[in-house]
Amino acid sequence: MAAIVFNKIKSLLEMIKFSHTVFAFPFALIGLVVASHTAETMPSGAQILWICLAMVGARSGAMGLNRLLDARIDALNPRTAERHIPAGRVAIWEAWLFVIVSFALLVFSAYMLNPLCFYLSPIALFFLALYSFAKRFTAYAHMVLGLCLGAAPVGAWIAVRGDISVSVVLIGLAVLLWVAGFDILYAMQDLDFDREHELHSIPAKLGEEASFYLVRLFHIGMIVMLLLATPGSNLGWIYLLGVATVAAMLFYEHTLVKPGDLSKMDAAFFTMNGYISVTLFAFVLLDVIIL
Repeated sequence: MAAIVFNKIKSLLEMIKFSHTVFAFPFALIGLVVASHTAETMPSGAQILWICLAMVGARSGAMGLNRLLDARIDALNPRTAERHIPAGRVAIWEAWLFVIVSFALLVFSAYMLNPLCFYLSPIALFFLALYSFAKRFTAYAHMVLGLCLGAAPVGAWIAVRGDISVSVVLIGLAVLLWVAGFDILYAMQDLDFDREHELHSIPAKLGEEASFYLVRLFHIGMIVMLLLATPGSNLGWIYLLGVATVAAMLFYEHTLVKPGDLSKMDAAFFTMNGYISVTLFAFVLLDVIIL
C-alpha cells in the first residue's frame, strides 16, 4: 500500500514538473531577503515556512490545473501526448484532488502569514487559474504566466512587511519579463500545432523571427528592471555583479536557440533558467550578508 501511495505521489509531482519550482522559488526568497534587509529585521522561522509552502501550493495548483484543462489538447500534440493525464498514468479525479489541496495550501499559508496576504490570495488564485485558459483567447498568455511568477517576490515582501514598495514591484516586473520571454521561446516548439488548432501564442501570431526579437527585448527589460530596483532595495555592488552575471547567462541562453534551430531548447529553457534564478538569489544573499 505504501509503495502504491509513493508511486502515485511521484507521478503527480512528475506531472507538474515539481523540479521546475526552482524557476520561481529563488525569486520568492529574494523578496523575503530584500524585505527583511530594508526593514532591518530577521524573518521568523514561521514566516519562511509559510512563504515556502505558499509558493509550493501556488505553483503546484496552477500546473496541475493547466495539465487538467490541457489534457485533450496534449493528447493531440505528439510532443505532449505522453504526459501523465493523456497517457493514463494520473486519473482526472486524482489531478483535481491535487489541485484543490495545493490551492488550499496557498490560501491557508497566506492566512498564517498576515491579513493582507490572506485578503490578496483570491486575486492570486484568479490569475493562477487564468493562465490555464488564456491561450484559448489571447496570444498574451505568456505575460499572464509571467505575472503569476512575478508575484512571488512581491508576495514574499508583503508576507514579511505587510506593505509594498516600488523596488519589489520592479523585481516582480523583472521576473514577469524573464518568464514571459522564456515561455515564448518554449512555445515556438508548438507554433504549427497552435496555428492548426487555433490556439493563441506569440509565436503563432508573430512567427519565429519576430518572436525571437521580442524575447530579446523582454530579457533586456528584465536586466533594466533589476538595475532600477537597486536603490530602493538597499543592495550594493555584489548584487550588481549578480545582475551582470545574469545578463551574461541570458546572452548565452540566446546563443543556444535561434530561428529554425530549436535543438538545444532543453538546455536553454530548463538548465539555464534554473541557473539564472538560483544565481541571482545567491548574489542577493551574499550582498545582504557581506555588505
